[in-house]
Amino acid sequence: MKINKVDHICIAVKDLNAAKEVWELLLGKSGPDDAYVDEPEKIRVARYWVGEIGFELMESTTPDGDVAKFIEKRGEGVMLISFNVDNTRQAVAELSGEGYPFIPAPNGEIARPFRDCEFAFVHPKKLNGVLTEIIDYQWDERKGRS
Repeated sequence: MKINKVDHICIAVKDLNAAKEVWELLLGKSGPDDAYVDEPEKIRVARYWVGEIGFELMESTTPDGDVAKFIEKRGEGVMLISFNVDNTRQAVAELSGEGYPFIPAPNGEIARPFRDCEFAFVHPKKLNGVLTEIIDYQWDERKGRS
């Protein structure tokens, strides 16, 4: 499996609006480059591009969401590092063959849909406690993300 680059880094926050105020000054931004709500993942996200790498602030939309659980257990901070690959399903097959465990979606699927791509979570117990994502989102230099 080939890692193309770090795709994005996610920061779990309690209050997205308060976090945006703090981070936007540091990032030199007046607002997120991409803001969205992902209902299946129970998150509200403000994404900023730092070069070709996404920097995401994530807030849980429900008290039982994974971001809320993370904050309750560990506090606010870096929750996830995502690596870009050419094909998520091929990467999952290869890593599974090497003994890497994955976290399935509630429906049992390992590869989860997001926009025009798929992603999968490698269980943090295999990677020194770091929740790691592999994603096959493609970058188009002329238009930004695909």
